[in-house]
Amino acid sequence: MRSRPLGWGVRLMVAGLAVLGVLTALPVAADYPDHPIRLVVPFPAGGGADILARTIMPRVAQELGTTIVIDNRPGAGGNVGAEFVARAAPDGYTLLYGTNGTHAINRTLYANTPFDPVRDFAPVSRMTQIAALLVVNPGVPAYSVAELIAYAKANPGRVFFASAGNGTTSHLAGELFKSAAQIDIVHAPYRGGALAANDLMGGHVQMMIDVMPNVLPLARGGKLRALAVTTATRVPAAPEFPTVAASGLPGFEVSAWDGVLAPAGTPVAIVDKLNAAIRAALADPEVRDALVARGAQPVPGTPDAFARHIAAESEKWARVVRQAGAKID
Repeated sequence: MRSRPLGWGVRLMVAGLAVLGVLTALPVAADYPDHPIRLVVPFPAGGGADILARTIMPRVAQELGTTIVIDNRPGAGGNVGAEFVARAAPDGYTLLYGTNGTHAINRTLYANTPFDPVRDFAPVSRMTQIAALLVVNPGVPAYSVAELIAYAKANPGRVFFASAGNGTTSHLAGELFKSAAQIDIVHAPYRGGALAANDLMGGHVQMMIDVMPNVLPLARGGKLRALAVTTATRVPAAPEFPTVAASGLPGFEVSAWDGVLAPAGTPVAIVDKLNAAIRAALADPEVRDALVARGAQPVPGTPDAFARHIAAESEKWARVVRQAGAKID
């Protein structure tokens, strides 16, 4: 008998395992989901992130033929909820609403994070790009960015800017505004954007730069005064507001983003099924219109594209954190 080349048996075994892997993955994708899915939103109920999640997820649930339960787990700039999902079973039934905070800012801002934003997660799909809006309490005598800067310079250390918490987009945007305008304003962190907006309306603080889903309805209702958007160009949902960059601070640009992530090790077939459902939801005209009206632009993509986006954003926000001088032990 002619002997087979060394390694032939190994190659045969690997090929067999590959076929077995395909065969066992098919039922996983076919059966999933067979009970409700939990989406952890690592921010308080009623804030911008929560609003966007609740705008998109009912349509995703419809596409999957199941229920998606929103589980708000705020704390530590999103780290509490993100850690919970990182430690969850990789079966597709516990997902994370991730943001530029949980997956780009916090790894530089916090001296220690209880999870690795790359190693511990499987990106599913990016969802939206979110504009931010510079707003002030109506009692502040400023109707433009230039007037706000002049007011702050005339009242050093007496103008407070609210944020949704240390290290959030609203915090870093405020720090960048402070640096770019060369003004002495004081950070007032809150436990979420909704609480910050409430105190801003009440006059306890004077200004805030927050994501549009949180503050645009308040500005439209006359409860806050909007001065400018932080994106490079005007926002289609609110074209009446100029950009901060065109209002005296050239080059100023801040925007947030969100997406869905699963625990690392989640089967590819499940990730792909979730991705397809999210992309279908974002293509729904009713969902798109609701998002755009709140200043969020749908930007669906593949899991690989989302992973590349996270890597690029980590580098960008690391520079922003260092420039702002922000650090949390």
